[in-house]
Amino acid sequence: MEKKWYVIHTYSGYENKVKANLEKRIESMNMGDKIFRILVPMEDEVEIKDGKRKVSKRKVFPGYVLVEMIMTDDSWYVVRNTTGVTGFVGSGNKPIPLRDEEAAAILKQMGMEEPKVKLRFKVGDEVRVIAGPFQNFVGSVEEIYPEKGKLKVLVSMFGRETPLELDFGQVAEVE
Repeated sequence: MEKKWYVIHTYSGYENKVKANLEKRIESMNMGDKIFRILVPMEDEVEIKDGKRKVSKRKVFPGYVLVEMIMTDDSWYVVRNTTGVTGFVGSGNKPIPLRDEEAAAILKQMGMEEPKVKLRFKVGDEVRVIAGPFQNFVGSVEEIYPEKGKLKVLVSMFGRETPLELDFGQVAEVE
Protein backbone atom coordinates (compact mmCIF):
# COMPACT_ATOMS: atom_id res chain seq x y z
CA MET A 1 0.00 0.00 0.00
CA GLU A 2 1.29 3.46 -0.81
CA LYS A 3 0.58 6.72 0.91
CA LYS A 4 -1.71 9.14 -0.91
CA TRP A 5 -3.46 12.43 -0.15
CA TYR A 6 -7.17 12.18 0.60
CA VAL A 7 -9.67 14.97 1.12
CA ILE A 8 -12.02 14.87 4.08
CA HIS A 9 -15.10 17.01 4.47
CA THR A 10 -15.60 18.77 7.81
CA TYR A 11 -18.14 21.00 9.41
CA SER A 12 -17.44 24.51 8.14
CA GLY A 13 -15.20 26.43 10.52
CA TYR A 14 -13.96 23.23 12.21
CA GLU A 15 -11.00 22.57 9.88
CA ASN A 16 -8.31 23.42 12.45
CA LYS A 17 -10.18 21.59 15.23
CA VAL A 18 -10.43 18.47 13.04
CA LYS A 19 -6.68 18.68 12.34
CA ALA A 20 -5.93 18.89 16.10
CA ASN A 21 -8.40 16.10 17.00
CA LEU A 22 -7.02 13.84 14.28
CA GLU A 23 -3.42 14.45 15.37
CA LYS A 24 -4.36 13.45 18.96
CA ARG A 25 -6.15 10.30 17.73
CA ILE A 26 -3.19 9.27 15.53
CA GLU A 27 -0.96 9.47 18.59
CA SER A 28 -3.32 7.76 21.04
CA MET A 29 -4.18 4.97 18.58
CA ASN A 30 -0.61 4.48 17.29
CA MET A 31 -1.52 5.24 13.68
CA GLY A 32 1.64 7.28 12.87
CA ASP A 33 2.74 4.53 10.47
CA LYS A 34 -0.47 4.87 8.39
CA ILE A 35 -1.57 8.52 8.76
CA PHE A 36 1.15 11.07 8.12
CA ARG A 37 0.37 14.72 7.44
CA ILE A 38 -2.84 16.68 7.93
CA LEU A 39 -3.21 20.01 6.15
CA VAL A 40 -5.73 22.82 6.19
CA PRO A 41 -4.73 24.53 2.92
CA MET A 42 -4.21 28.25 3.58
CA GLU A 43 -2.89 31.13 1.54
CA ASP A 44 -1.82 34.65 2.42
CA GLU A 45 -4.16 37.36 1.29
CA VAL A 46 -2.83 40.91 1.17
CA GLU A 47 -5.29 43.73 1.70
CA ILE A 48 -4.33 47.37 1.45
CA LYS A 49 -6.53 49.56 3.57
CA ASP A 50 -5.87 53.21 4.41
CA GLY A 51 -2.44 52.85 2.81
CA LYS A 52 -1.44 50.01 5.18
CA ARG A 53 -0.63 46.49 4.04
CA LYS A 54 -2.39 43.78 6.04
CA VAL A 55 -1.64 40.09 5.45
CA SER A 56 -4.18 37.58 6.63
CA LYS A 57 -4.51 33.82 6.20
CA ARG A 58 -7.43 32.54 4.18
CA LYS A 59 -8.63 28.94 3.87
CA VAL A 60 -8.28 27.83 0.25
CA PHE A 61 -10.94 25.11 0.58
CA PRO A 62 -13.29 25.98 3.46
CA GLY A 63 -14.85 22.82 4.89
CA TYR A 64 -12.09 20.52 3.66
CA VAL A 65 -8.91 19.07 5.16
CA LEU A 66 -6.20 17.07 3.37
CA VAL A 67 -4.83 13.90 4.94
CA GLU A 68 -1.76 12.01 3.72
CA MET A 69 -2.29 8.38 4.60
CA ILE A 70 -2.12 4.73 3.61
CA MET A 71 -5.76 3.73 3.19
CA THR A 72 -6.63 0.64 5.25
CA ASP A 73 -9.78 -0.28 7.15
CA ASP A 74 -8.08 0.88 10.38
CA SER A 75 -6.81 4.21 9.07
CA TRP A 76 -10.17 4.91 7.38
CA TYR A 77 -11.95 4.21 10.67
CA VAL A 78 -9.66 6.52 12.68
CA VAL A 79 -10.12 9.44 10.25
CA ARG A 80 -13.83 8.85 9.56
CA ASN A 81 -14.71 8.72 13.27
CA THR A 82 -12.82 11.87 14.26
CA THR A 83 -15.08 14.55 15.74
CA GLY A 84 -15.98 17.14 13.10
CA VAL A 85 -15.32 14.87 10.09
CA THR A 86 -18.43 14.35 7.95
CA GLY A 87 -16.78 12.01 5.45
CA PHE A 88 -14.20 11.40 2.77
CA VAL A 89 -14.49 12.92 -0.67
CA GLY A 90 -15.10 10.09 -3.11
CA SER A 91 -17.90 8.06 -4.58
CA GLY A 92 -20.19 6.31 -2.12
CA ASN A 93 -18.09 4.77 0.65
CA LYS A 94 -14.91 4.63 -1.42
CA PRO A 95 -12.51 7.53 -0.77
CA ILE A 96 -10.72 8.67 -3.93
CA PRO A 97 -7.16 9.95 -3.48
CA LEU A 98 -5.96 13.17 -5.08
CA ARG A 99 -3.84 12.66 -8.17
CA ASP A 100 -0.14 13.26 -7.41
CA GLU A 101 -0.07 16.41 -9.55
CA GLU A 102 -3.15 17.82 -7.73
CA ALA A 103 -1.51 17.22 -4.35
CA ALA A 104 1.78 18.72 -5.57
CA ALA A 105 0.00 21.83 -6.85
CA ILE A 106 -1.75 22.36 -3.50
CA LEU A 107 1.48 21.86 -1.55
CA LYS A 108 3.30 24.28 -3.85
CA GLN A 109 0.52 26.82 -3.46
CA MET A 110 0.76 26.61 0.32
CA GLY A 111 4.50 26.97 0.57
CA MET A 112 6.06 28.55 -2.43
CA GLU A 113 3.56 30.97 -3.86
CA GLU A 114 3.43 34.74 -3.47
CA PRO A 115 0.53 36.14 -1.45
CA LYS A 116 -2.48 36.94 -3.59
CA VAL A 117 -3.51 40.59 -3.50
CA LYS A 118 -7.17 41.23 -2.86
CA LEU A 119 -8.14 43.73 -5.53
CA ARG A 120 -10.37 46.56 -4.42
CA PHE A 121 -10.12 48.44 -7.70
CA LYS A 122 -11.18 47.64 -11.22
CA VAL A 123 -10.44 49.32 -14.53
CA GLY A 124 -12.61 52.42 -14.90
CA ASP A 125 -12.91 53.13 -11.14
CA GLU A 126 -12.44 56.74 -10.08
CA VAL A 127 -9.69 57.08 -7.47
CA ARG A 128 -8.04 59.86 -5.49
CA VAL A 129 -4.27 59.92 -5.00
CA ILE A 130 -3.71 59.98 -1.21
CA ALA A 131 0.10 59.89 -1.05
CA GLY A 132 3.08 61.10 -3.02
CA PRO A 133 3.68 64.16 -5.21
CA PHE A 134 0.29 63.88 -6.95
CA GLN A 135 -1.71 63.82 -3.70
CA ASN A 136 -5.35 64.97 -4.09
CA PHE A 137 -5.40 64.43 -7.86
CA VAL A 138 -8.41 62.39 -9.02
CA GLY A 139 -8.22 60.03 -11.97
CA SER A 140 -9.53 56.81 -13.40
CA VAL A 141 -7.90 53.39 -13.23
CA GLU A 142 -6.57 52.44 -16.67
CA GLU A 143 -4.63 49.23 -15.89
CA ILE A 144 -3.97 47.01 -12.85
CA TYR A 145 -0.74 45.08 -12.17
CA PRO A 146 -1.65 42.81 -9.20
CA GLU A 147 1.72 41.01 -9.24
CA LYS A 148 3.49 44.36 -8.69
CA GLY A 149 0.85 45.88 -6.38
CA LYS A 150 0.54 48.83 -8.77
CA LEU A 151 -1.99 50.44 -11.05
CA LYS A 152 -1.95 52.93 -13.89
CA VAL A 153 -4.18 55.92 -13.22
CA LEU A 154 -5.05 58.62 -15.77
CA VAL A 155 -5.21 62.07 -14.15
CA SER A 156 -5.95 65.37 -15.80
CA MET A 157 -2.88 67.62 -15.56
CA PHE A 158 -2.24 70.83 -17.48
CA GLY A 159 -5.34 70.21 -19.56
CA ARG A 160 -4.44 66.71 -20.71
CA GLU A 161 -4.68 63.11 -19.51
CA THR A 162 -1.44 61.95 -17.90
CA PRO A 163 -0.80 58.32 -16.90
CA LEU A 164 0.69 57.73 -13.44
CA GLU A 165 1.93 54.36 -12.14
CA LEU A 166 1.02 54.23 -8.44
CA ASP A 167 1.13 51.66 -5.62
CA PHE A 168 -2.22 50.32 -4.41
CA GLY A 169 -1.53 52.11 -1.10
CA GLN A 170 -1.22 55.51 -2.80
CA VAL A 171 -4.85 55.64 -3.96
CA ALA A 172 -8.28 55.47 -2.38
CA GLU A 173 -11.77 55.09 -3.79
CA VAL A 174 -13.56 58.40 -4.40
CA GLU A 175 -16.53 58.67 -2.05
